[in-house]
Amino acid sequence: MSFRTAARIALAPRRTLASTFLSNPSLCRRFLSTEHRKAIDDAVHQHPLVLFMKGTPDQPQCGFSRAVCQILDVQGVPQDKIKSFNVLEDEDLRTGIKEYSEWPTVPQLYVNGEFVGGCDIVLSMHQNGELEELLAKNGLAAPLPEQAK
Repeated sequence: MSFRTAARIALAPRRTLASTFLSNPSLCRRFLSTEHRKAIDDAVHQHPLVLFMKGTPDQPQCGFSRAVCQILDVQGVPQDKIKSFNVLEDEDLRTGIKEYSEWPTVPQLYVNGEFVGGCDIVLSMHQNGELEELLAKNGLAAPLPEQAK
């Protein structure tokens, strides 16, 4: 075996069973029951701001969830306007939310039934001002004062 062939094999991405299912939504969809899909759908449509996270806003259990909570706090979203779900308490929710949104990670933020994104997207929107506009437009936070931007 040549060095080039060996290097190509060694550096090739490994496909695991989980990555195969997550990269093919048609295989993954059958794991989210109709009951769980309806429960998630009801949750994201009944509340103006929904955050699926690890832990709670008061006690996040991962750095990405903590970052999203901090961003929402900086944006001036009152705690009582945040409906959060701790995915660590329910394995079906933890796997189901990823299928529901077709987004592979948690946390996940929804505003008025629309999936906004995970930590990276929320951070980017915060930095470029899009999150402020979205939250203000939906009555979830007042526009930030100029000096806070």
